[in-house]
Amino acid sequence: MLYVVGLGLSDETDITVKGLEAVKNSERIYLEAYTSILTVGKEKLEEYYGKPVVVADREMVESESDIILANADKVDVSFLVVGDPYGATTHTDLVIRARELGIPVQVIHNASIMNAVGACGLQLYNFGQTISIVFFTETWRPDSFYDRIRENKELGLHTLCLLDIKVKEQSIENMARGRRIYEPPRYMTINQAVEQLLEIEDNRKEGVCGSNRLAIGCARIGTKTQQIVAGTLAELEQVDFGGPLHSLVLIGDRMHEMEAQFIRDYAVNPVTFDAIVKEHYHI
Repeated sequence: MLYVVGLGLSDETDITVKGLEAVKNSERIYLEAYTSILTVGKEKLEEYYGKPVVVADREMVESESDIILANADKVDVSFLVVGDPYGATTHTDLVIRARELGIPVQVIHNASIMNAVGACGLQLYNFGQTISIVFFTETWRPDSFYDRIRENKELGLHTLCLLDIKVKEQSIENMARGRRIYEPPRYMTINQAVEQLLEIEDNRKEGVCGSNRLAIGCARIGTKTQQIVAGTLAELEQVDFGGPLHSLVLIGDRMHEMEAQFIRDYAVNPVTFDAIVKEHYHI
């Protein structure tokens, strides 16, 4: 059996009972280590599971899946995913490959940012399309997600923005020369995401992500140090949200009175927040 096990959002204890049983019964355990992170390293997981854990980078998962799946039709293998296996990042390629090889697959779910974002006070039913914001470079400044944000806004829906993670990335020069030298890990902050959104708005000028748009910055959701701050994009750009992982929520135009009441406690400036809510949302 191939077990695809969600680990949740915080530390080694967030795994479900079912997931822990699968891990303990597995001959090999792989940790997907390029789309998200826990607050603890693999050593903590190994101590908790009582078993060694192999870190699986993007190259292994995407190009060397046969290593992970070897003999999984005869022994149990666990593939661990931070959050939920089918949450913000899906691993359908690995599941499809396993099925092609006749390997039984069982997915064990857990919390992910896709549902834990409800901690900010907005109703999950009122979210639209989720988008990802990637790091700008000098020559690449993509803005296609702006159209998805606009579509959500037109429907009055909130937008969850997942922020870029760069783990085990190569520079263009090292990639061209075939050198396996990797850049230090980088995790986009809410401040960087807001800066990029405001730059895109300045270029597009469609009124989708203006500096006065209300949003919520969410840092380390599901952990002991989680931080939730609400305010305008201009206000959030100045807030220190601390270490990763960060997410950003753009509040939709149909915010309910109960949502506004809940969020007010997180406001950078409650007076400013109340004024915008009264003027824009008529609450």
